[in-house]
Amino acid sequence: MAKQAERRAATSEAILTAARRLFGTQGFAATTMDEIAEGASVAKGAVYHHFRTKEAVFEAVFDLVSRDLVAEIDSTARVEKDVLAAMVAGTQHYFAATAKGPTGQIILRDGPAVLGWERWREIDAKHFGGKLPRAIAAAMEAGLIARQPVEPLARLA
Repeated sequence: MAKQAERRAATSEAILTAARRLFGTQGFAATTMDEIAEGASVAKGAVYHHFRTKEAVFEAVFDLVSRDLVAEIDSTARVEKDVLAAMVAGTQHYFAATAKGPTGQIILRDGPAVLGWERWREIDAKHFGGKLPRAIAAAMEAGLIARQPVEPLARLA
């Protein structure tokens, strides 16, 4: 049974790796399920077995790219002297990473269009968007910025 689960995980990983490369370089609209299957070295039916639609593949890729980006941001922010400096460094890293290239294509160009604004925000809130309210609250707690409602301030960022 473990071998079946391992094969399933390996196939899913291969699909997501191929889809991430294709979505990042070609964009969502120009990428086909056939290309994803070919890139993953699996049959198209295997892609549909793991993901019902191309949008479902994209959502999984978007989540992975968002998670990886937050890990990079955390590394950048961790070296700063205080939470406010970390917030600035992290936000600068986010905008630099999403301004161009595959990450920008997936996160900012295709993300809201493919997922819809609400779903895009939900997934983002698990990653970068969820860090901002916590960082702002920590900066207020440390006396680095004046106390005020956190959520409206976080939405401005």
